Amino acid sequence: MTDAHCHLNFHSFETDYDEVIKRAHEAGVTRIINAGTSLDSSTKAAEFAEKYPNLYAIVGVHPHHADKLEDNWTQELEKLTKHPKVIGIGEIGMDYYSYQSNGIVDPKIQREVFEKQIELAYKTGLPFQIHNRHAGIDVIEILTHHKNSFQTVPGMFHCFAGTKEVLRDALNLGFYIGFDGNTLYEGLAPGETVTLSELANLTPLDRMVVETDSPYLTPPPHRGKRNEPAYGMITATYLAKLKGISLEQFGEQTDKNVSTIFTKL
Repeated sequence: MTDAHCHLNFHSFETDYDEVIKRAHEAGVTRIINAGTSLDSSTKAAEFAEKYPNLYAIVGVHPHHADKLEDNWTQELEKLTKHPKVIGIGEIGMDYYSYQSNGIVDPKIQREVFEKQIELAYKTGLPFQIHNRHAGIDVIEILTHHKNSFQTVPGMFHCFAGTKEVLRDALNLGFYIGFDGNTLYEGLAPGETVTLSELANLTPLDRMVVETDSPYLTPPPHRGKRNEPAYGMITATYLAKLKGISLEQFGEQTDKNVSTIFTKL
């Protein structure tokens, strides 16, 4: 199986990433895609991909960092896309949720940075991975505006959450949908109106991928501890049961889906 989005390039793993990667492989997670959130973390993701044969990178600027960029950031990001194991742009998008560690960045700045990265995806021929939190209507509007420049498979929504209408529109625009360990959490996330398990049930199997967002969104029974790619198998087992198929069938299909999105794999 593939973990389609994690952050082994973050500080949480700086002392034991070798062991984390080994545990993932032993659990059945044979490919790991590290996502950048800034130029620094994107560079680290590319460096990790160079070091390990089963690791790949996507590079991009998260909306939290949209107001912390130098003038030449697009040129620097484009340089990173030339790396042979950089397979996409991300994570990019919009975020209207106020975190303790980061307030809401000016939506105008978020949009400008998001659109520049969509344009870079078009220029480089790479798919992109979308971060959306409480900004679904605006994200869909921006994507619809740019849809004529999309590849056949433009990319995927990372850690999907939102309304049924946003899910419908994302699928209609050609995007694949990522689900994480929080799909197993009970109840609704703050500000949401539809459970993740219901959204997963509505997502066709041939458009679904599994990710962990490690070190975040740890599934039960490990919730409260650091997440890691090996725990993606817990989410996969839950989603396979939700779809009424075996874990083997689910893994084969979602791996195929990841390869359809990221053609450089």
